[in-house]
Amino acid sequence: MDEILHGTYEAARLIVTLDRDLLEIIVLSLKVTLTAVAIASLIGLPMGAWLAVNRFRFRRIVIAVLNALMGLPPVVVGLFVYMMLSRSGPFGAMGLLFTPSAMIIAQVLIITPLIASISHQTIRDLWAQYHDLLISLNATRGQRIMSLLWDGRRALLTAMLAGFGRAVGEVGAIMIVGGNIEHATRVLTTAIALETGRGNFAFAMGLGMVLIAIAVLVNLAIHGLGRTERSSVW
Repeated sequence: MDEILHGTYEAARLIVTLDRDLLEIIVLSLKVTLTAVAIASLIGLPMGAWLAVNRFRFRRIVIAVLNALMGLPPVVVGLFVYMMLSRSGPFGAMGLLFTPSAMIIAQVLIITPLIASISHQTIRDLWAQYHDLLISLNATRGQRIMSLLWDGRRALLTAMLAGFGRAVGEVGAIMIVGGNIEHATRVLTTAIALETGRGNFAFAMGLGMVLIAIAVLVNLAIHGLGRTERSSVW
């Protein structure tokens, strides 16, 4: 109980005093996570819609594999990205290992299947409702996909929030590819792991509360946007 109270006090102190190291970690955490979510959404949302609209051979197998990749172990993704970006890897010359870019790549690989799978389920239900209408309008496949994505935009926010939730709490993959380098690749989750290993539980608890607060604020902002859209309709 004392550790929790001390952690709460530590979190409040860090925020009120605008601790420079904490702000640096928060900014980098948000930069990496939001960039990864944006890229994964640009890939996953159209992919899920495309799978819902199109019929092709082995479609069920592709969907099953996509659903299976939702549970892809982050450490395995981190190892794969590490091998690809290491000096002996095919992309080693790019010098991306132990940089925020490598962390973004790892997070994109982790959350893209999650966003694509959830968006597929959402668009599949919408496609069942609007199939006849879109066919009668002679809409192209691209137009069908864009129409369904726009109509289901509020529900698709859930897919993006799920991706954000998994990315912001990720530690294994970004620890491997980022290296947890101070003032370079240290984010909230890796800082928590480091401080816990040092036995600095109060500071780690404070960082954890800041992480939770960020996740809650982002979710409230997204839900607030959804309420604004609904109120504008009425």
